[in-house]
Amino acid sequence: MLVDSHCHLDYFTNDLDDIVGRARSAGIGRMVTISTRIKRHAQVIAIAEQFPDVFCSVGTHPHNADEELDIDANGIIERTKNPKVVAIGEAGLDYHYDNSPRDAQERGFRTHIAAARETGLPLVIHTREADDDTARILEEETGKGAFPAVLHCFTGGRDLAMRAVALGHYVSFTGILTFKNSQNLRDIAAELPVDRILVETDAPYLAPLPYRGKRCEPSYVVETAKILAQTRSVSEDEVARQTTANFFRLFNKVPRPA
Repeated sequence: MLVDSHCHLDYFTNDLDDIVGRARSAGIGRMVTISTRIKRHAQVIAIAEQFPDVFCSVGTHPHNADEELDIDANGIIERTKNPKVVAIGEAGLDYHYDNSPRDAQERGFRTHIAAARETGLPLVIHTREADDDTARILEEETGKGAFPAVLHCFTGGRDLAMRAVALGHYVSFTGILTFKNSQNLRDIAAELPVDRILVETDAPYLAPLPYRGKRCEPSYVVETAKILAQTRSVSEDEVARQTTANFFRLFNKVPRPA
């Protein structure tokens, strides 16, 4: 069994049944569909409640951080009481687009960290071209009390990955890992501890080879897992076992299959 620890099923329109069906046929046992706007969380919840093997997060993407600063940690925590909500986020820092002011992004990031610390649910972190500030905030906030987290769709440098792992966090890889120009990323993936790696699709984005340029979907996580296995010189079955075990350890609110 494999898992897709990060997808955006609310971005799909009228073929959700087929998409989830193809994921099941590919051996994907669990999917987490990710919230990007708390004020639109009802859409994400509705999808998670439609499928027994789909779960969700609650949070505000850094692109929209300045729009939802009125929602405090308690407002996030309240929304985690739904049994289908198994994670906080995605939240973090995006300095590539800077769609929200950086101070608003940091404030939102720290609010989500507080909610993760209080609930024990994993924080799904978005970080792009913000390695130094992301590492700094994670280390400062860990000083206030530990919290679980994953660097999703990892594209950062080795220093950020290792500093996050040193804090007990996880690193997740998308289809970018399969791209020909991603050797630096594969080098990092090869070096990380076996108990700190995850795979995801970030669907409908970042389809792995051989689907690059097409709409991504959860079934394609198999292709990223194949490259991760080659990168780490282990079998595909071993990568499936390792990443699935890591998933259930981190997303510990998600029930294991019977």
